Amino acid sequence: MIQIVIADDHPLLREGLRRILEFEDGIKVVAEVGDGQGAINIARTLEFDILLMDLNMPGVNGLEAGRVIRREKPNIGILVLTVDDSDDKVFQVLQIGVAGYLLKDVDSKTLIESIYKVYNGEPILSPAVTGKLMGQLSQPPVKNTCGLSDRELEILHYVVQGSSNREIGIALFISEKTVKNHLSSIYRKLEVEDRTQAALKAVKLKLIQLDVIK
Repeated sequence: MIQIVIADDHPLLREGLRRILEFEDGIKVVAEVGDGQGAINIARTLEFDILLMDLNMPGVNGLEAGRVIRREKPNIGILVLTVDDSDDKVFQVLQIGVAGYLLKDVDSKTLIESIYKVYNGEPILSPAVTGKLMGQLSQPPVKNTCGLSDRELEILHYVVQGSSNREIGIALFISEKTVKNHLSSIYRKLEVEDRTQAALKAVKLKLIQLDVIK
């Protein structure tokens, strides 16, 4: 059973999300809060799997709350659900290592699928957010590749596209275990902790061209 906390300052939206999630047998909403400080407090006192959180909340906002929760409770997957797709906010949020970033126009089926993916350790980005990352990658790459091999750069490109380990393995004709080994090496060379941070750093450093992988 995936245990979820909803953090949003709009009671009607929280109620709507709860009703959607209650129809799914494998998901249970264990608490609701209306601001970022409430999210921090509940993370400190309650064991749960995923925090479904808005960014624009009064007092302590979602970005600030996310930083604290990621530092104190790294096992909680933070799935951002927001209307804000501004470039600055997207990159700030991805930099703290959230598990997913969805916009509030997402349909219920995609939301539930995203929750299961986050629970299983797969990063989730809305198409609009992925488009922003890919747009940044259209810039020419810098010569410094941080010591990444050609294979690691291939895998990093798929990571930025949001591909799972299984999808990367199928595309490159390698096992999921081999993909994981390459990812560990990528994280070490880029000095990051997870695939979302790796994708963000790849964008900032312009390590990859869009036409590297067809």
